[in-house]
This record gives sequence, C-alpha cells and structure tokens, in this order.
Amino acid sequence: MRFKMMLAAGAAIAALSQGAAHAETVQQADGGAQAVAQVGDIVVTARKREERLQDVPIAVTATTGETLEREQINLVKDVAALTPGLNISSDAVGRAFLAIRGVGNTLIDSVQPGVGIFIDGIYQPNTSYLNSPVNDVERIEVLRGPQGTLFGNNTLGGAINVVTRAPTDTFTGRATASYAGPDNYQTYGAAISGPIVEGSLRGRLAANYHTQDGFSTNTLAGGDARPLETQAVNGALVWEVPQAQRTELTLNGYWNKVTGSQTAYSNPSGPTAYVDDVRLNQNSIAAYEYWGVNAKLVVDLDQRTTLTGILAYDSKEGRASGDGDFGPIPVINVTDGRNSRDTFTGEARFDTAWSDRFSTLVGVFAQQSDNTDIVNQTVDAGYLLLGLPPGLLVLPQTTARDSQLKSQAIYANAFYNLADDLELSAGIRFDHQEVTIDGTAGTYTADEWEPRVTLRKTWSPNHSSYASISRGFRGGGANPPGAPNLFFQGDSVWTYEIGDKFTNDSRTLTLNTAIYYNDYSHYIGQNALTPQLIAVNLNTGDVESYGVEAEAVWSPNHIFQLKAGGTWNHARITDDSEFAAIIGHGLPSDRILFQPDVNGYVSGNVSYPVGPGDLRVDVTASYKGERVGSTLSPTTFPTLEGYTIVNANVAYEWDGYTVAVFATNLFDADYYDSYLDKSLLAAFGFPAAMVNDLGIAGDGRRVGVRLSAKF
Repeated sequence: MRFKMMLAAGAAIAALSQGAAHAETVQQADGGAQAVAQVGDIVVTARKREERLQDVPIAVTATTGETLEREQINLVKDVAALTPGLNISSDAVGRAFLAIRGVGNTLIDSVQPGVGIFIDGIYQPNTSYLNSPVNDVERIEVLRGPQGTLFGNNTLGGAINVVTRAPTDTFTGRATASYAGPDNYQTYGAAISGPIVEGSLRGRLAANYHTQDGFSTNTLAGGDARPLETQAVNGALVWEVPQAQRTELTLNGYWNKVTGSQTAYSNPSGPTAYVDDVRLNQNSIAAYEYWGVNAKLVVDLDQRTTLTGILAYDSKEGRASGDGDFGPIPVINVTDGRNSRDTFTGEARFDTAWSDRFSTLVGVFAQQSDNTDIVNQTVDAGYLLLGLPPGLLVLPQTTARDSQLKSQAIYANAFYNLADDLELSAGIRFDHQEVTIDGTAGTYTADEWEPRVTLRKTWSPNHSSYASISRGFRGGGANPPGAPNLFFQGDSVWTYEIGDKFTNDSRTLTLNTAIYYNDYSHYIGQNALTPQLIAVNLNTGDVESYGVEAEAVWSPNHIFQLKAGGTWNHARITDDSEFAAIIGHGLPSDRILFQPDVNGYVSGNVSYPVGPGDLRVDVTASYKGERVGSTLSPTTFPTLEGYTIVNANVAYEWDGYTVAVFATNLFDADYYDSYLDKSLLAAFGFPAAMVNDLGIAGDGRRVGVRLSAKF
C-alpha cells in the first residue's frame, strides 16, 4: 500500500513539473525583457557514455572541481555535504562510514563497501579511499541506487565516481594556495597540461599538499590529537593513433599519502556535551600510502562498436599506533598495526549502436584483492583480569590475518527507443565472489543475479521522467577464528524509483526530483562483541528505506544563482533476528547507525562586475539531522543532535586569477562525526572510572585566504 502511494506521488511530481513548464512558457510569451543567465549543462558518464546530466534516467549529483575548491573540500568524503541522500562519517583516516539513502552502510574496511567508490571509473576496494585527497578533480559524480549493470563492480546503494581532469590539446596550467586559522590549515595545489607530440600525445601532471593541526589537543601525552596531512601526485598520458578509426590509450599513475588520527576519541559525558580534547596515554596516529597505475584503451572496432579495456593495479600500505582503551591508563596500547592491500582489476566493455533506436552495452569484470593485517599490542592483563595495579602484568599480543577477495562479473544492458520520446533500458548482471582467510575452514562464496529495468519518457527537450526497478548486491566475508559466525553472508536490496528532471524553457530553473523505496535483506550493519569479547561482523536482518529527494538550480539573471538539495529518508530496521541469533539480544533501536532522516544544503552566490573582473560572494549552509550513535547495549542508545554548517567565500576574479577570503563552519557549530556510548568499554570489564562515552567532534570555525591562478 505504501509503495502504491509513493507511485501516485511520483506521478504527481511529474504532473506538477509539466505545469511548471507551461507556466514558464506563458511568462516568456508576455515579453519579459530582463537579462537572464541560463543554467549550464553538466556532462556526466553515469551510463558509461557522455550524456547531459538532465538526460540520464538516474538520480545523479555532479559537483564540479571549482565548487570543491570554493567550499574547501579537500577529502573525497566531504562531498557528502553537497549531496542529498549521501551520508559519510569518519573516526579515523583509515575508514569511513557511508550510505546512500540508508543503503550500503559500511562501518569498517574489512567489510566490502556498500557504496561503490570509483576513481576515473576504476573500483577502489575499501572505504579508506574516502579520506584520499581531492587532487586536480574535474567533478565528483554521486549516483543513487544500485548501478551494477553499468559499473564494473557491484554497487549496492550507489556509486561515487571521482573524475580527474584529462590532458588537454593546448598548454594550460593552474595553481592554488590556501591558509586559514586557528589550526594552521594550509593547502597547495598545481597542475600543468598540454601536448607532448602535437596531434597524438598529450599529458597532465598535478600535485597537492594539505595540512592542518585540528582542533583537539592530547592533554596527557601532549601534541595535536587529530592532525591531518595529505600529499598527492597524479599524472596522465593520452595517446591517439592518427588514423580513421578512433584508437586512444590513456595511462594514469598516482601516489597519495594520508596521515592523521586513528580513533582518537574524547570522553564526553553525553552526546550533547561537546569535547574536543582527549586524554590518551599516547597519540593515536595512522599513515596510509597509496599508489597505482592503470591503462584504458578505447577503440572503435567499426562504425557502430566501441571497445573499452581497462587494466589496473593499486597498492595500499598502512601503519598505525595508539591508545586502544581511549583513556589515561595504559591498559591496551597498539604499538604497531600494519595493513597492506594489493588489488588487480581488469574490465572490458563493448558499446554497440545497432540502429538509431537500439544499442547495447556489454561488459566483463574481474578483480582480486590480497590483504594482510598485523596488529602488535600490549595488554595489561593484571589490571583487567586480576585487579592489580597498572603495569605489573603487561603482556604482548600479536594478531595476524591474510585474506583474499576474488570477484568476477558479466553485465549487459540494452537501450531501445520505443518511440522518439520513450526509451526502455534493461540490464542484467551476474556476480561471483569468493572470500578466503588464512586460518579459517572453508571459503565464502556467492553467486548473484541483479537485474535493472528503466523506462524514460521525454516530455520536451528539457523535461523527462523515469521509473526504474533494480537489484543490488554486496558480498559477505569471514570473521576471526573463534567467532560464532565464521562467515557473514552478503546483503541485497530491491530499489523502486520514480524520478523527474525538468528545466524551464528559458533555462533559468532546473528541478530534479525522485521518490524511492528500498527493500533491504540480510543488512550488514553494526559490528558487535560476542559474550566471549570477539569482535564480529554480522548480518542484522531486514531494513526498509523510503523517501523523497529534490535538487534545484535557479539562475534568474547573470548576477545571482541559488542551488539547493535535500532528502527525507525513512530508513528503519524491520527485523533484527539475525543479529539476535549471534549476540543473544536484539538492537535497542530500529534506526540505522549514523543515518539522519533529513539532510540537505542551500548555496547562493552573487557575482557582480567590478573593475576588470567580478566580485563573487558564496554562502552555503549544509544540514544533517538527528541520528543515532553506536552502542552494544540491548536497551539504550545515544542520540546525536542535528547541526548546520555554514561556509562563506568572498572572491575577486579577473583574467584567470582569484583572491578570496573564506570561512568554514562560520558559526562554529558543535557536532559529533562519530559517537559510541560507554557500553563498549563496559563490555571489556573496565573499572567504572574508565568507562566513558567516546566521541569524535567535528572541526570548528576556520577563517582564511585563498589565491589561485589559471592559464
């Protein structure tokens, strides 16, 4: 019944949009003479083809590199502030918690991401990449809903695709520098691009450096508790064979290093008591180094078929040390934690236009990730088990685990124009996955089919509506030896969506809306501790998620533009029996961890000619609603307050140069990015004096200057 009501609401949205188009036509016919600025087209590759964002029957948000620079977005995860339905939280540089529309929530990087993360279309195998720096990025596309029939790897809740700037045929360059206080916030970036061999070979090289001290001090061990430093270099070569048929080879290489805090939790008295500083007996710091190379070959096999082939290698190396009990007494200390991952990827796609009305996209995908985790730590067994004074019985402890993930898939899509204004697209995907872990008996395997059907109706060149049904899947994995569930199974979702994309006749207003329903099975949710204090990943049970989202751009004239987007999303656990079967009790709430019911943003800019250039003012307010934090309690849970972050930017732009003054979190809003209640420490049997809530507070206000130049 609920879904039928949502279908009716979707039809109403389309009807209202048609009415808006008619009203705009009448207004223009009345002869309004005020100069207007048209909303520009954004070209995306959401369906592996270059298409106008407004023509793609998928809910897509595309954030340009210029916007990322103005908003001081330095890490991939921070784009969530400008993306309806996308929620990302992080408590360490080595991981992030993300979901789209409440689907695909991933807590730690031993679980496959439920939202696919791609850099230039190449899949990245865990959530640590969300903390990678934004370096020379053309745009970031966020696709909502399962996209497995279009992307190489399966995408349960959606996909984040980072598209870097491509080498150019003409010589160009750009440089930027920012500084802000009070925490010594600095960003420096530069890129150069141009032809190497005129007409056949062009290249691009970019570098970026960012550092900040953060807003947290370790009052016990001293020093900055949550600093951040990122370094990035990437380059690309594009070789075009001069012949009648297109043959283009692109070679990419990159190196990133991210250093920062690793679960440096403070000890607040509750979720509304905001605490920045920590009291740890050693600073919790991790460093992750990434490098990789990839090659993409695009060949027109004949006049109607294009082959795209991809080969890629990615390496991740991480080291961490820190306070494992989050308090002043040295009970659990990680002396050396190491993680390495080597990933090999291959993909081939055949895009064929059989006629003016019918085309297909067929692809095969294979990936293998080899992962090693080693943790060396000390545990004060005397204090924990016997109640002895600290330091009398400190034992070394080492855990090591090697694992391997193998994925193979084949996917196919057909696009058929039933009429000039009606397109039917249908696709199917088959996935095979295997997870093996040394020291465990058996192997996790999964074989899954994921279909997708979309019908798109074009009402006018600037207005279309669509309806889609799709299934997404994410593979499971294995737990440590001794866990009651040696393996946890994959989760899946059926998604039903109706959307509308509208631009008025004068192209001053764009309004995109969507209404959706997700039926989610075997949800891989919050990890937990068994009664034997073994940390396990596990399936929770069933979840339903439904809601509505909208994005709009209004440019009434050449001076002013307003952008806005928001999502109301009701994501709830409807059955937690799978969790209870392992842990012995159900969850204390039906809410999804860290997922708000409401999120959105409003961004306005004014640009006015002054002298040889333009004076531009940007103000953006991003809101994240109330949400629940983590708990191991069967009866209580922490509730985190909603918050609004306001960023402002005042810039003077002329002849490719920019001088700007900016502020992030202008009103110094307090909020928690991550929060766990005291049940975690209580489960380990710590004395009452050591049992506290744990929180990671968000960054405070910064005010600074930015300089940039383009040629």
